[in-house]
Amino acid sequence: MARIEGFQVKNFKSLKDVKLGRLRDRGEEQPLTPVTAVIGKNGVGKSALFDAFGFLADALKSGVEEACDARGRGGFEKIRTQGQAGPIEFEVFYREHENEPSIMYKITIDVDEKERPYVLSEYMYEILKNGRGIVSFLLLDNGRGSLRKKKKGGPEYDFGVIHLDLEDQRKLGIATLGNLNEDMRVSAFQRFLEGWHLSYFSPEAVRGDLPMAGPQKHLNTRGDNLGNVVQFMEREHPERFQAILNNIAGKIPGIDRIDTKKAPDGRLLLQFNDEGFDDPFYAQQMSDGTLKVFAYLLLLEDPSPPPFLCIEEPENGLYHKLLESLAREFREHSQRQDGSQIFITTHQPYLVDALEPNEVWILEKGADGFSTIRRASDDPLVNNMVAEGLPLGGLWYSDYLDPR
Repeated sequence: MARIEGFQVKNFKSLKDVKLGRLRDRGEEQPLTPVTAVIGKNGVGKSALFDAFGFLADALKSGVEEACDARGRGGFEKIRTQGQAGPIEFEVFYREHENEPSIMYKITIDVDEKERPYVLSEYMYEILKNGRGIVSFLLLDNGRGSLRKKKKGGPEYDFGVIHLDLEDQRKLGIATLGNLNEDMRVSAFQRFLEGWHLSYFSPEAVRGDLPMAGPQKHLNTRGDNLGNVVQFMEREHPERFQAILNNIAGKIPGIDRIDTKKAPDGRLLLQFNDEGFDDPFYAQQMSDGTLKVFAYLLLLEDPSPPPFLCIEEPENGLYHKLLESLAREFREHSQRQDGSQIFITTHQPYLVDALEPNEVWILEKGADGFSTIRRASDDPLVNNMVAEGLPLGGLWYSDYLDPR
């Protein structure tokens, strides 16, 4: 499955210039791991970094102007880093398959003379095998440029060139070109970005307006179709669903069955059956923690999981002893051949205890008020202490991860 090897964001909220993992100008840097956790104090920019991924996914789906306004972002000037006049920039360094070359996608977004956000430029590069250089194959400036197509099944350098003049600069060029299947690399990256799942899971959304009955294959971002996904899993993948029930029973004692019931008006009720009671409990009566653990396990057991899964502060509402177990679940899933790459933001040491230094990034706020980031494994002292058996979360709690 495709993997992000590096990510860079400029001029987005408090992230004036933040880089993670391997990028075009950091070829010797280790790529991002299958599980990546970003830790830090309140207000250092963890939510901004999470939302940087969300913004890109929204921009592909709806265009950059709608993405600037979506999810309460407040428009371009609200999300552009305070005091900066340049465009917002994102760079994604990724690999579609382990045996294929890395691809770099870069997009810059600015506002026109009427203060409307638009795509200023989009570039895509292919990193040649054995580090023999790069080939730029998509060049778009102000909607105009070229695409050097790579013919499927053809020689490595067998290209045909298309000159481009896109009509709508508020839409990402890769959205148009990917749908047209003009180039297999553009189409693959468009599908990859389209498949990202940003979990804005809300227990209140699950307890709110009940959905209409009807099986649905994937959990949505808010999780308010949890019952519909249960219907799908019960019908189409009963063995996987039973594995989820067995797993959750080991984490939350008492629950021995979870199923659905169709109300007379066609709405769907999600039922939790406790082995000590004759009558079931409904989602409206269950704790935030139970609903969250169940939703995360459903995500991890998705028969066709998203290639990239982002979860902000999964610890909220969970008993602290569940967190190490949940972190191990995330890692085991991410290391499967068909598993998702998982990106987490957290401020909970118990979750970090289950992680390795190369999986953890420390986000801090510099003296200038902008965010900086570093990998925990960059500190030899931290590596040595973890090797001696000291848990990483405990080191963080004891301030060993703070800059000295």
